[in-house]
Amino acid sequence: MMFPSFAYNFYERKLQRSLAADRIPHHIGVMVDGNRRWAKLAGAPTQHGHQAGADKILEFLGWCRELGVEMVTLYMLSTDNMSRSAEEIEQLLDIIGNTLDRLGETRTVRVQPVGALDLLPEHLAVKVTELAERTACIEGLHVNVAVGYGGRREIVDAVKELLMHADSEGASLADVAGNLSVGQISEYLYTRGQPDPDLVIRTSGELRLSGFLMWQSAYSEFYFCEALWPDFRRVDFLRALRDYGRRQRRFGG
Repeated sequence: MMFPSFAYNFYERKLQRSLAADRIPHHIGVMVDGNRRWAKLAGAPTQHGHQAGADKILEFLGWCRELGVEMVTLYMLSTDNMSRSAEEIEQLLDIIGNTLDRLGETRTVRVQPVGALDLLPEHLAVKVTELAERTACIEGLHVNVAVGYGGRREIVDAVKELLMHADSEGASLADVAGNLSVGQISEYLYTRGQPDPDLVIRTSGELRLSGFLMWQSAYSEFYFCEALWPDFRRVDFLRALRDYGRRQRRFGG
């Protein structure tokens, strides 16, 4: 058993040495998918899968800090997920709340909520809002927590806010329509003021976005990994970064 471990460690170090510092993505979006399937395969309750996934998040953020990633957006709970059974949602929300507490305890990350907080139980919405305020001055890794998030809902919310702001300034609908631009809508997204993700990673072998950062990912690179999220290893992450570093990015020009 020692040789496989030695070989794995050697391969991991080799992978990391192959990464060019100037080719590390600044902003990574991560779809932490496969927790329920992981639990089913292990013959464990669904809650155990969600907890294993939460533990992996803390580990993953450590890898990001080590490798110089500046911003991570974690897709933790979608608007679609909230249609699951009341029991599973309650367990999942408890795990998310505990994960937020653990993130705050590290004192190394700046946390920002990304989602429709009005969809969440009040105690969780308050928790993530207070955590954002408490960590606002931290200069370390910036972590967007996408909870109660849906890409279509985000765009609708952005347009609503834009229209309400225009109305408060006395602008007519004709004025708004005549001046509307991509840049204007971007100013009202949940991620306003942030760079778009350079790389989006999805685990569990699924090959779709499922509403994640639909607007922001127009020119992102995508990496799909077969591993279920709780099984996602550092070597899997290094492979994603190596693949990203080899790509020639194009922005429609």
